[in-house]
Amino acid sequence: MITNFWLHPALILIVGAFILPFLPKWLKRPYLIIVPTLAFLDVLSMQGQNGTFGVVRFLDWYLTFGRVDGLTMVFAYIMTLMCIIGTIYGLHVEDDFQHIAAWLYVAGSLGVIFCGDYLVLFLFWELMAFASVFLVWFRRRPESQAVGYRYLLVHTAGGLALLAGLVLRYQATGGDLSFGPIGVGSPSISTYLIMIGFLLNAAVPPFHAWLPDAYGEATVTGAVFMCAFTTKTAIYALARAFAGMEILVPLGVCMALYGVVYAVLENDSRRLLAYHIISQVGYMVAGVGIGTELAINGTCAHAFAHILYKGLLFMGCGSVLHMTGKSKFSDLGGLYKKMPRTFVFTMIGGLSISAFPLFSGFVSKAMIVSAGFEVHNYWAGFLLTMASAGTFLHTGLKVPYFIWFGKNNCSQETWDKAADPPWNMQLGMGIAAFLCILIGSYTPYLYNMLPYQQAAAAYHPYTAYHISETMQILLFTALGFFLLIKKLAPEPKISLDLDWFYRMGGRGFFWLARKPIQWADNCVSEGYRYVGLIPLMTTANFWSWFDWHAIDGVVDGLAKTVRGIGGAVRRVQSGQLQYNIFYAVSLVAVALVIYVFA
Repeated sequence: MITNFWLHPALILIVGAFILPFLPKWLKRPYLIIVPTLAFLDVLSMQGQNGTFGVVRFLDWYLTFGRVDGLTMVFAYIMTLMCIIGTIYGLHVEDDFQHIAAWLYVAGSLGVIFCGDYLVLFLFWELMAFASVFLVWFRRRPESQAVGYRYLLVHTAGGLALLAGLVLRYQATGGDLSFGPIGVGSPSISTYLIMIGFLLNAAVPPFHAWLPDAYGEATVTGAVFMCAFTTKTAIYALARAFAGMEILVPLGVCMALYGVVYAVLENDSRRLLAYHIISQVGYMVAGVGIGTELAINGTCAHAFAHILYKGLLFMGCGSVLHMTGKSKFSDLGGLYKKMPRTFVFTMIGGLSISAFPLFSGFVSKAMIVSAGFEVHNYWAGFLLTMASAGTFLHTGLKVPYFIWFGKNNCSQETWDKAADPPWNMQLGMGIAAFLCILIGSYTPYLYNMLPYQQAAAAYHPYTAYHISETMQILLFTALGFFLLIKKLAPEPKISLDLDWFYRMGGRGFFWLARKPIQWADNCVSEGYRYVGLIPLMTTANFWSWFDWHAIDGVVDGLAKTVRGIGGAVRRVQSGQLQYNIFYAVSLVAVALVIYVFA
């Protein structure tokens, strides 16, 4: 038990978000740096500690808002650090509500990282979903509204699966809601439901299409936050609850390969990076499934490195979108003269994610592969190694080549607008790039934070075999890229994904409701006028009453609700409802804070 008073870092961000709109304009930029920095310093003050804090009695339960151990601290460290970098990158954004949504989103993620029971986890899990959807809606395009709805519906379905699993587990265990390992022994239906809730946020196929859909449509700064938190929070939850669950190994390997294939096909730079998140998170899911100390260390290290280099890549491609208004490869090319610093930063991110020696991915990704070979899971080790070649193909080569080199497809307007972004965006990219190199060049910086120190001390990435193996993979991949460069040239096309099934299923449901069911409803409702038989008349009258009072009432109610939500979103997009949403969320957050810490 932690005896000293610890301030929850999520609380700092929630209160900071509440105060932001009331500040004068000249104070807002310094304030935007101070709040996430305080959260980061708060996490630093917990280093080396073990125990719990913020234990609150609520009805018949004891809710644990704070639990500190090695697994918690490595995720909390990188997430608060990324909050600082993302906020610096977005300093030029004058819309307070984008910053508020981002901070509440990070607060939800930190709440999950520090929680000690499933009730607190579910509370912050839903905060993540509902805060992050505004980072899509605030782009204020017609496509953003539709994408945000889909994102929210999918995450609501995942939250319901998680809640159902928690309820069943509570009943089966006689009231045990502690957040710990549950994936051992004989899994029950509650175990699988909880795991499905986590897997959806980790974007495991077939529950993955929301990720490229939302991340590709989010605001420039919103995508930087979104790429760092949702999937990695899910990885933390899986590592906490399901370490060693073997089903996760084939799921993770499938993710690694699936994401690579779709990333190679993609024409939009941010959607390509989003698909590749699926591939990289696949390594982490496989590491959790392997479950050894080396594998869990590799999962944590790779999550740490991934947050930085994927954030850097989204910042680089986001800078191109911010300056030119374009994100498709078929609309870009030849920009290295116009955006040289952005090119350098993005190239560092590409080399890091490709596991190039002296960059961060080299010292984290191989740890998971080595753990697979260590437990004689050779097929997983070889397939994950093969996926790393695809990573260099599209993120290390395709992204920089077709944006900064290659054929110039820019219109004259795009070319004239192209330039390196504002200083704050360059500073955010510079910090992330420096850390990517630091992690790869000085391994103790990362390894000293890993949860299993003995396993971390025994692993040495810079061996002659590992360096030679990596260089061979990278060089042969580069050779293949330049030999097949015409085949890899971007085309303005759409790749069908597994979301096709539920999109077409939704259309089919609406057709069924509007055509056959409505026709049958009309026939039965009007039938009593033409039928003289008393039994049929009675039946028709009853059905007409039931139709009017029950079915139509429910349908009308749902229609009004949907129209109301749609109107609210439109007002959000026009800025009319932003303060109302802010005050509602803030009041709930403040009430919760007062209850917990009073």
